[in-house]
Amino acid sequence: MRNFGAEGDPFVKNGRLLSLSFQLNILLSRADRTMMSHMAAVPETIEGSGSAALQRGVAKQPALHPTSRFLVKNAILARISLQDLVAMGEFLEPIVLRERMVLQEPKTNVDYVYFVESGLVSLRIVAAGSILETAVIGNQGAVGLSFLAGGHISTHQSVVLSRGSAHRIRVEDLRRAISERPETREHLFRYAQALNLHCAQTGFCGVRHDREKRLASWLCLASDALDAHVLPVTHDYLSSVLGLRRAGITETLIRFEEQRLIRKMRGVLQIDQRKSLEQKACSCYRIISDAYASLSESNSLGRQSVS
Repeated sequence: MRNFGAEGDPFVKNGRLLSLSFQLNILLSRADRTMMSHMAAVPETIEGSGSAALQRGVAKQPALHPTSRFLVKNAILARISLQDLVAMGEFLEPIVLRERMVLQEPKTNVDYVYFVESGLVSLRIVAAGSILETAVIGNQGAVGLSFLAGGHISTHQSVVLSRGSAHRIRVEDLRRAISERPETREHLFRYAQALNLHCAQTGFCGVRHDREKRLASWLCLASDALDAHVLPVTHDYLSSVLGLRRAGITETLIRFEEQRLIRKMRGVLQIDQRKSLEQKACSCYRIISDAYASLSESNSLGRQSVS
């Protein structure tokens, strides 16, 4: 793993990590040099058709795709073409996500979109002093894309559950960027649709499925979003966001622990048998999980059709 911040690192200057736009331009210039060196090595010349030969030389090179880069961990940004990401890079601001940090409040203007790099964000409905979680967002997603549907006011509260990092961008800057880049706009729309399904399915789950299935589903979804088997949650937290009695949460977790699916420790919960826990979950887990997985699959199919 690259040790960011070390002196001698090409992305560090005077002891400070360069902005994403500078890092991306460094990679893009390297990619261009690499591609040109490969093309120069191709012993093929076509008389009177230099541009055609150049096009064939380019076509023979493996496609540059963000998923092969280590600059961004966010799945949405990783699916965007390198050129589009460079164009957006000057507006992307790296920030630290601290535990219990509020990114958005309901009934307030949506000023920023946050592309989560690490950590976990809870998306909630707040009413009459009570909260109900509708989704958890990790490095597969973003907070604040409601503006895509034409809304300027946040309908949810977004709170950091597990600390991490993100790249944020002002809504007006992102709106201008995607207006000129239909492929990037399509990536954002598809993710927003998957998130909407997540929220709707969570509401359905809350009224149709029993406590054990709901809790198993939440643990699996949170584990996916955080990309970890250790979750920073307490009985009180689960009771609050799932709208279930604390005693019922404790009873179910004890049963899961007796079945060796999980281990409870102070302030955290560790998943030991993930596959078995998935079998305990309701069908909502698979529906939501498949919706997010389809984003990567459709992107892969798109790249294949282009090539």
